[in-house]
Amino acid sequence: MVESVAVIVEVAEIVLAAALVLPCAVLLVEVLMAVLGQGRTKQSQALRGQAQRAILMPAHNEEAVIQATLATLTPQLTPADRLLVVADNCTDATAEIARQAGATVLERHNEQQRGKGYALDFGLRHLSADAPDVVVMVDADCQVKPGAIDAISNLSLSTHRPVQATYLLEQSPQPSPKEMVSTFAFKVKNLVRPLGLRVLGQPCLLTGTGMAFPWATLKDVDLASGNIVEDMKLGLDLAIAGHAPLMCPQALVTGAQPQQDATAMTQRTRWEHGHLQTLITCVPPLLWQGLKQGRLGLIALALDLCVPPLSLLVMLWVTGAALATVLTLGFGTTWLPAMAIYGAGLGLFLAIGLAWAGFARQDIPMGKLLSIPLYILWKIPLYFKFLSGPESQWIRTERDS
Repeated sequence: MVESVAVIVEVAEIVLAAALVLPCAVLLVEVLMAVLGQGRTKQSQALRGQAQRAILMPAHNEEAVIQATLATLTPQLTPADRLLVVADNCTDATAEIARQAGATVLERHNEQQRGKGYALDFGLRHLSADAPDVVVMVDADCQVKPGAIDAISNLSLSTHRPVQATYLLEQSPQPSPKEMVSTFAFKVKNLVRPLGLRVLGQPCLLTGTGMAFPWATLKDVDLASGNIVEDMKLGLDLAIAGHAPLMCPQALVTGAQPQQDATAMTQRTRWEHGHLQTLITCVPPLLWQGLKQGRLGLIALALDLCVPPLSLLVMLWVTGAALATVLTLGFGTTWLPAMAIYGAGLGLFLAIGLAWAGFARQDIPMGKLLSIPLYILWKIPLYFKFLSGPESQWIRTERDS
């Protein structure tokens, strides 16, 4: 009886080790490739011919921010470009401000179908009457840095693939340690890891605003949904359909960090619950399709999805290492699974250190990295909420006044 229990415990330790080693190893490889490949990705080709571009912007009650967004966007457009704003279920001056900035505005009202996906679908159906060559999607609450529209649309047209710009969060003038850590984690997710995949010649996930799509690729997907991470799901659907997204490191789009804890928690809950739900539901079919079709890109996306949010991965590793140690000491099983978990931890913290040294020293002083445990504690309720009932409804992030 004792021996059978020990066998069960040992099998459990092996499963635990595998579950932790895989995401830590993937993260380390991505970060290493990003550090080694900085500055080695090719610039996008110049736009050839008279390609037609449409910029599609979904907006829900964005009167506080949309004017600033359009001010960074419109100087990058040519007279031949179309700027289409979908004022989705708006009850403020969003539509009027967009019109004054020179945009064509569609007003959509449907209280039962709410969310960015429905707004994008509404805009695309309008564009289909005179389809452009490439559609660039930009959120109404971001800053589009100079050259970004040309970079992602040119790369999309030259490769015939969806393209994701580098999307980062900007810190406030006097950021708190928690804000610094949050900005760093966001940069690892949206810049470092996708850049590592790009260096390896692999596709990336779509991370939100700043996305360009050849028109022909959009016919293979259905955008009309209230999915809380509609961009990530769109990228996976496109990849399975044979149009895997590509990162454009040279194009930069930024958003502002929420300054209120409640607002930041709402935003993080939507992003991370959506990520975890997508991980659970999409990794198996991605792996299956990748193996069935012999497509390394799908396998790479599945492995990338296996890496949970950075703070959660640290939490899982600490818990797993402690559990493996207790079980090994308590039941006298082999130390190999525990040693594998310890090694995964070394890889995890090495990846964090390399990402900081290579990409974030200007954002967060080394001493502030010690605030990571406090940041993780702040996010614990978010993960417990996922276990009790994950977020499933699209909720707009409130803007700081």
